[in-house]
Amino acid sequence: MVAERCPGAIVIAEESTSWPGVTADTSSSGLGFAYKWNMGWMHDTLQYFARDPAQRRWHHADITFGLTYAHAEAFVLPLSHDEVVHLKKALVAKLPGDAWQRHAGLRAYYGLMWAYPGKKLLFMGGEIAQEREWNHDGQLDWAGLANPVKAGLQRWVGDLNALYISEPALHRGDCDPRGFRWVVVDDTANSVFAWLRFDPTGAAPAVLMVCNFTPRALHGYRVGVSKAGVWQERLNSDATRYGGSNVGNGEEIVALDEPSHGWPASLTLSLPPLACLLLVAAS
Repeated sequence: MVAERCPGAIVIAEESTSWPGVTADTSSSGLGFAYKWNMGWMHDTLQYFARDPAQRRWHHADITFGLTYAHAEAFVLPLSHDEVVHLKKALVAKLPGDAWQRHAGLRAYYGLMWAYPGKKLLFMGGEIAQEREWNHDGQLDWAGLANPVKAGLQRWVGDLNALYISEPALHRGDCDPRGFRWVVVDDTANSVFAWLRFDPTGAAPAVLMVCNFTPRALHGYRVGVSKAGVWQERLNSDATRYGGSNVGNGEEIVALDEPSHGWPASLTLSLPPLACLLLVAAS
């Protein structure tokens, strides 16, 4: 009815079961929603990031499992109001470590979320790393932005949004299985994940996401990519402007014709601690 009366309107199901066809068209016996919240993704990833980094190697599937069903529906990835009230703590307060590690971990979490297939939903206060639970009787803790690390995290969310808009590979393939391919899926020892996002139309360049969810930098790390040539490091959550330690690879890295991870070419990267990199293939 909404689709008939308000063409273009988006109706999202906050639904937590595995009932099939929530976002399938009603003509195909579906329920006709435009999107469905991926509650499983939210719970699995929150559980993963709440763990001590030394323990994450034993819980690698908390990240990988969601990709086995990521295209079963048209999903929204929620970090919702339910998770930051009723003594569940604010997002940044859920993460382990000292203040620097908690904010670095939250930046990495958001990087994973923005590069993962699915639309994004971040509840208010998450973008400024509010320390306390959300309170409907008061305003957000805007004064916290006087802390450069929190201001850096807000800047990071803004830059993720800008890249998400500007790179079709990050949004056109959200609900299309052609838009995602694993690169590094089994490096449990280092808690490293890497994947490629593609524009299903083939009109835009690929985007490489590499995550290191341990507090140590990894240098000389080889990652397979879809083609040789220049790749641009467009975002690095460990950059100084976000409050990071500034471990990175510079603006451009050349991928060589050396196969790796089942791909025809590869990059050799420095992976910053508790961080993620987003690289875009040069045209």
